[in-house]
Amino acid sequence: MEAETKTKTKKILCVEDETDILANNRDALIEGGYSVLTAENLAQARDHLSKQTPDAIVLDIMLPDGNGLAFLKELREAGNRVPVIMLTAWNKNADIAGGLRAGANDYLGKPFSYDVLLARVEALFRNVGYVPDSVEKGPLKLDIAANQAFLDGADMLLTQKEFSLLLLFVQNEGRFMSVPYLYEKVWGQSMEKDTQAIRKSISRLRSKLKGCGFAIVSYRDEGYRLEKV
Repeated sequence: MEAETKTKTKKILCVEDETDILANNRDALIEGGYSVLTAENLAQARDHLSKQTPDAIVLDIMLPDGNGLAFLKELREAGNRVPVIMLTAWNKNADIAGGLRAGANDYLGKPFSYDVLLARVEALFRNVGYVPDSVEKGPLKLDIAANQAFLDGADMLLTQKEFSLLLLFVQNEGRFMSVPYLYEKVWGQSMEKDTQAIRKSISRLRSKLKGCGFAIVSYRDEGYRLEKV
């Protein structure tokens, strides 16, 4: 008897403006057992995403109608958590760091081996498999897929940034995190000297956490952390 096939074939959206590379990526991924959608520009990528949600995106940076990193930030700010591998000729250390901070799950520079691309995709799905749909901490429940937080079952009505901050605090309870670290993780860029945005978001979040049994505390030289009260 033949081995039982997977119930769901993973679908990958490849966004690449070089037609030869796009065709080769598509063929390699199909040979690896994946279903593939292709887009030669961001307009086509947005069209695909308006109709269906892929399991992952392989995304170029330099595209004829925009920048892949800006598109990635757009997805993350809209709450779209689809795993993304950046596949680009921009492969200096600063480029890689910028891509990961913008919300990419992995980064592969050109030129590359198709075996490595397939291995990166496989690793991506293994890692994504460990991400829970929700996180609970006492009376708090965070629905990661929906980007919503609930306190005793009531929607806390958090903004996207507040939700991302709360998720970081819950996942790192008791651990101090510096203001620049929090800013880079949530805003996806270097904080430089402006600390007002993050301080205002934390202040609003503190108010919404009152009565839940946890509080965000701060220490001058160490940053912020979530503590039981």
